[in-house]
Amino acid sequence: MAKPTQSRTAVITGASSGIGAATARELARQGYTVVLTARRADRLEAVAKQVHADGGTARVYPLDVTDREAVTAFAGQLESCDVLVNIAGGAYGTEEIAHADPADWQRMYDVNVVGALHMTQVLLPLLVASGDGVVVVLSSTASFTCYEGGGGYSAAKHGAHVLAQTLRLEVSGQPLRVIEIAPGMVHTEEFSLNRYRGSSEKADAVYAGVPDPLVAEDIADVVSWAVTRPPHVNVDLLVVRPRAQAAQHKVHRTS
Repeated sequence: MAKPTQSRTAVITGASSGIGAATARELARQGYTVVLTARRADRLEAVAKQVHADGGTARVYPLDVTDREAVTAFAGQLESCDVLVNIAGGAYGTEEIAHADPADWQRMYDVNVVGALHMTQVLLPLLVASGDGVVVVLSSTASFTCYEGGGGYSAAKHGAHVLAQTLRLEVSGQPLRVIEIAPGMVHTEEFSLNRYRGSSEKADAVYAGVPDPLVAEDIADVVSWAVTRPPHVNVDLLVVRPRAQAAQHKVHRTS
């Protein structure tokens, strides 16, 4: 029998900002003990402070998910894990393939795919032992649609999509659900800023004139809903976009 939410532990990667931080706050509100991981300890502490102020329970573990040794050491400190939410990721650069920096592609693949692989592998025994383990992989609509200047990001997010699909096949029959959430346009404080190498002007232009793009809290709400379904209900893939975005290239703008 699955444990009640109040005694369940959720590990969230990329929890220092954006969707990761919002997901940590939302799952804590649902009664989970949330374990916050990311590289920036000060940002994690700030999120944990918000969780505690809301009456929740949070633990902080500064961690680089691309560092296998560190990830293994982290897992060794956990007594239990019921939910793993793989959110750590990002996009770097918008150059077309002819001019893209291979280092950017490597960085995107390492954090979006290999990082999620590291975390999933080391926590899998605890997730299965929980009796109702849940692995969430945050991919993207870019997983399924290529576009100019987005080759590296689409390749990485397709890798995340494949990780989720394959894992679901391989753990069939075990008490483990594998959920993929694929967001479209989400306005967070850092995603486009990182992609455009710190240019606020270019980052702001992505969302200019778009009425009500999704925000981090929208995705956190979706993750929370999917995770809290009954144990026999698996949300294989959930694509979520703002109403203004009909497709990767089809975005309604008011100006």
